[in-house]
Amino acid sequence: MTRNVTLDFIRGAAILGILLLNISAFGLPKAAYLNPAWYGTITRSDAWTWAVLDLLAQVKFLTLFALLFGAGLQMLLARGKRWIQSRLTLLALLGFCHALLLWEGDILLAYALVGLVCWRMVRDAHSVRSLFNTGVVLYLIGIVVLLLLASITGDMQREWTPGAAAVQYEQFWRQHGGLEAVSNRASMLTDSLLALGVQYGWQLAGMMLMGAALMQSGWLKGRYSLKHYRRTGALLVALGLIINLPGVIGQWQLGWSARWCAFLLQAPRELSAPFQSVGYAALAFGFWPQLCRSRLAAAVACVGRMALTNYLLQTLICTTLFYRCGLFMHFDRLALLGFVPAVWAVNLLFSVCWLRYFRQGPVEWLWRQLTSAASGTRPSKTSL
Repeated sequence: MTRNVTLDFIRGAAILGILLLNISAFGLPKAAYLNPAWYGTITRSDAWTWAVLDLLAQVKFLTLFALLFGAGLQMLLARGKRWIQSRLTLLALLGFCHALLLWEGDILLAYALVGLVCWRMVRDAHSVRSLFNTGVVLYLIGIVVLLLLASITGDMQREWTPGAAAVQYEQFWRQHGGLEAVSNRASMLTDSLLALGVQYGWQLAGMMLMGAALMQSGWLKGRYSLKHYRRTGALLVALGLIINLPGVIGQWQLGWSARWCAFLLQAPRELSAPFQSVGYAALAFGFWPQLCRSRLAAAVACVGRMALTNYLLQTLICTTLFYRCGLFMHFDRLALLGFVPAVWAVNLLFSVCWLRYFRQGPVEWLWRQLTSAASGTRPSKTSL
C-alpha cells in the first residue's frame, strides 16, 4: 500500500498540536486544563494565552486525530474482523496502562473503545453519505448531552477552582508517585470512562464515522482540486472561529464562572471543532505542493508515521520534567508553552533519525507484531 504522505503530515501536525494543550495538563493542576482562573484570580498573560489556544487549538487537534483515526478504520477493513478487533483491543490495553501508570490524560483507551464500536458501523454503512450523516448526528447528540449536563449538574465550584489543600495534595501525589499516584489516576480514569459513556463518546464516534466517510469518498486521499481544498479550508476555519469566538468572549466576561463555563459555554468550542479540524486538513491538502518542498514538512510527516511512539514519548518527557524534576506548578500557562518547541524538536529529530533505518516506529512495530500474533495472521509488509 502506497503511503499518503499528506495524511502522515496531517497526523504529525495533530500529534504536535495536541501538546499545545497537554503541556498545561502536565505542568499545572487538573483544574487548569479548561479553567485559566483555576486559582481564583487570573493574569492578563494567562487570559490571552488561554483565549488564543481556545480559538485555534483546544479540542481541534484531538478532533483532527479522531477524524484520522476513523479514516484508519476504513483503511483497516480489508484486514478483516480478527485483525481489527485484536489491534484495537491491544491499543485499549496500552491506553489503560498509560493512563494508570504514567498520565491520566491518555486518549488511547477512549479511541480504542469507541473504535471497537465504530468499525462495524463503518463496515456496514449503506453509503458514504449515510455514514457521514450518521457521524454528524452522533456528534450533535454529544453536544446536546453536554447542554443537558449543564442544566442538571450540581455545583462544580470545588472541581473548577480547587482549594489550596486540594492543589497541594495533587502536587504531592504527582511528584512522589507510587501507589498514591496510581490510586488517584485510577479515580480520574473512572471519571473519564464515565464521561466517555455519557457524553464524549458520542462526539468521538461521530468524528470517526465522518473520517471514514471522507476516506471512502476520496476526500482524505487528495482526489479533489487544490482550489477546492484551499477554498473549503479557508471557509471551514473561518466558520469555526466565528462559532467559537462567542464562547471565548462569554467565558472571559463571566470571569470563568463554574455555573456557566463548566459545561454550557464549552458547547461553542465543541461545535466549532469539526469545522476547524476538517479545515486544517483541507488547507494541508490545498497547499501540499508548496509544503512538500520543506524539510520541516517532511519531518512532521515522519512524526505522523510514528504517531503512537511520539505520543507516548511526549508523556515520558513531560512527566519526567514536571513530576520527577520538580517543575510542576513552577510556570504559568504562557511560560509552559516555552517547553513545547523543545519537545517538538525531540519528536522531529527522533522520528527522522529512526525512519532512516526502520520502516516503523518502535511502538508501532510492536503493536503490529502483537496484533498479528493475537489475530493469528502474518504481519503485513506494508504499513498504514
